[in-house]
Amino acid sequence: MKKRLLFFGIIAFFSIGNAIAQPVFQNNDLTISTLPSEDRVWVVETSDKTTMYIIEGNEKAMLIDTGTKCDKLDEVIGQITKKPLYVVLTHAHGDHAGNIRYFKDIYLHPGDTVLLNKSYKGNLHFVQEGQIFDLGGRIIEVSHMPGHTPGSIVLLDKKAGVCYSGDAFGSGQVWLQVPPVMPVKIYISSLKKMEKLMDEGIQKIYCGHYPYIKTYFKKDYIVAMRELAEELENGIATEAKPYPTKLSIGTQNPMIVTKGQASIVFDPDKLK
Repeated sequence: MKKRLLFFGIIAFFSIGNAIAQPVFQNNDLTISTLPSEDRVWVVETSDKTTMYIIEGNEKAMLIDTGTKCDKLDEVIGQITKKPLYVVLTHAHGDHAGNIRYFKDIYLHPGDTVLLNKSYKGNLHFVQEGQIFDLGGRIIEVSHMPGHTPGSIVLLDKKAGVCYSGDAFGSGQVWLQVPPVMPVKIYISSLKKMEKLMDEGIQKIYCGHYPYIKTYFKKDYIVAMRELAEELENGIATEAKPYPTKLSIGTQNPMIVTKGQASIVFDPDKLK
């Protein structure tokens, strides 16, 4: 069925704390809204609750992740920005890399090539720790944060104090049970690295499944997640329970443990 594009003006808003997210575009697959309190940043929320972000500088723009089941995503993004576009994947799981076919160039960490859809015919560009994307008056920096996947990265706008994290730290719940499963100590190292970045000026973390959160995470979330991961590493996470629903990927007997607003789903046989 042909999708009908709907544009919204000031008649439709979502309230997020004291800020307002204004939808600027919608079709059957997704809704695009201005991201509250952020300059020239849009959040793309898909019908199945995956998320992309569009960041615009003076000369170029960036699309973070490519979501799932979004017909003609390149044309949709073109409704928001006409600037030359970097397409950067936080990691290569299908819900974040599902529409790479619409773009001739994508950027990702080489650690995740094992997860990438092998049918992609475009150009792969590998990013590394500290790599800079200059959008013109706006610098976005790559930081490698393995754990959820080997090649998970976050994208930092240090001047704005913002991090776009994909699934590196979850959206309230992080999955560590998905192959290739990494030792929890690697995830702990990533969390400590993120804490340091927040001590140095990052104030907000926008996660990879924004529809569940509708806001950003602060440092207390990362601290809670790190403390929880350390309890798992040390074998003292006493409140672990079987995950309540069957998962389509990873171990068939995952466990979940929670501390405050942070939860970790894990394979009890592959923590070390």
